[in-house]
Amino acid sequence: MVLFVFERSAPHSVEESWRRLTDWPRHAAVVPLTRVTVRTPPPTRVGTVFVARSGLGPLAFDDPMEVVTWQPPAQGRPGRCRLVKLGTFVTGWAEIEVHPASREQSGAPGPVRTPDHPAAGSRVVWREDLSVRWLPGAADRPLHRTARWMFGRAVDGLLRTD
Repeated sequence: MVLFVFERSAPHSVEESWRRLTDWPRHAAVVPLTRVTVRTPPPTRVGTVFVARSGLGPLAFDDPMEVVTWQPPAQGRPGRCRLVKLGTFVTGWAEIEVHPASREQSGAPGPVRTPDHPAAGSRVVWREDLSVRWLPGAADRPLHRTARWMFGRAVDGLLRTD
């Protein structure tokens, strides 16, 4: 089992970054050899179930997930979503948070502002606890590095400016 966390900054508003990250079928466009099927009717909410199917032919596996926390950004509050992995091969959970970008990181308080947007930009925090069945504990370190890189790359793709 591995736990990893990473952050990304995006030029999009909190709402737009949230929309991009929680458009589940869109994840298939940035994760190779994967398709995503939402099994519950829209809109996304607590109880929404979707399945990411990854791989080729007999080497493919399903990664079913359920939304157990759904708090879209509203009235200055960051967005937060928690997913639980329901599969028998990949288990664990993931949390996605989308916050307004802040100058706190550069020492100046308050949201980042541009002439076109009174409060532009967002910061994404992704936390994931991941376990792969039949993978020995000795593989945790490479799994950690690989998963953090892979999910980070997917988030970069989802947040990329079109």
